[in-house]
Amino acid sequence: MDVILSQDVKSLGKKGQKVSVAEGYARNYLFPRKLAVEASAQAMTELKNREAANRHKIDTEIANAKEAASMLSGKELKISAKAGSSGRLFGSITSKEVANEINSQLGLSVDKRKVIISDIKQFGTYECEVKLYQGISAKLSIIVGE
Repeated sequence: MDVILSQDVKSLGKKGQKVSVAEGYARNYLFPRKLAVEASAQAMTELKNREAANRHKIDTEIANAKEAASMLSGKELKISAKAGSSGRLFGSITSKEVANEINSQLGLSVDKRKVIISDIKQFGTYECEVKLYQGISAKLSIIVGE
């Protein structure tokens, strides 16, 4: 009997996968626990529609990430900070501050966890990488001044 899994089932398959199982296993175990539904024409159509919607969502996310990467690549971001007489900053520039500056100066909403920088504790120019999507990232330079 062919069934479509509603949830991940150990040693059988992942959610949304069509598998072939014994009829008794399906009727006595999978169906009562709502782990699977019978692979009827309607269920197969719903599965295909869900897969198409997922694919479309991923394609739009990739397109948005590529667009944002083209906007960010090669840009210079100016951040002002207070420092002592030796040029050493009071504190440091964090990824949160860089994400906020990207939002305010360039108008892109970037999560602070996606910003990868080294410790910035002095004035100068630094390289920064922003990971926008799996395999898509942009590099920009950060200019720290007073």
